[in-house]
Amino acid sequence: VVSTVMSNLGFKLACNKYGFQHHASNVGDRYVLADMLRLGSIIGGEDAGHMIFLEHHKTGDGIIAAMQLIAAMLKEGKPLSELARLMDIFPQKLINIDVKSKPEISDIPRLTEVISQVEHELGDNGRVLVRYSGTQNMCRVMVEGPSEDITDRYCRMIADVVKVEIG
Repeated sequence: VVSTVMSNLGFKLACNKYGFQHHASNVGDRYVLADMLRLGSIIGGEDAGHMIFLEHHKTGDGIIAAMQLIAAMLKEGKPLSELARLMDIFPQKLINIDVKSKPEISDIPRLTEVISQVEHELGDNGRVLVRYSGTQNMCRVMVEGPSEDITDRYCRMIADVVKVEIG
């Protein structure tokens, strides 16, 4: 299964739990599709809801995704509410910061320091992703963690450093 680096950590853990190989691609349908073709995957998608089922089409298609979901519900004989419990969704906070420039994240010592600190404090109970938008002068800071309070606090802490350093 191919998803993007922005997909919820709970999805990756559910894939592992139920025996699916998971690969995280760069953000964008074109990257998801390229990785699907390279890896021989038949299912891929983004957290925005774009799902690609290669047995049917090479682009995201909402109707095909809905039909596949209904087929899974019928096959398992369970309502969507029950199937959805198979995955624990981690609280996720995303902050977009307008930036003046896009230096390598690793070239901003104060930022790499705070990212490392947050990653250490979260351990296996969350993750941090800091990346630039491919289409805008924007830095995206995403944090997932065990609670909304912790996730919000850490995300704001990193975003504040981004604002000071390159905002």
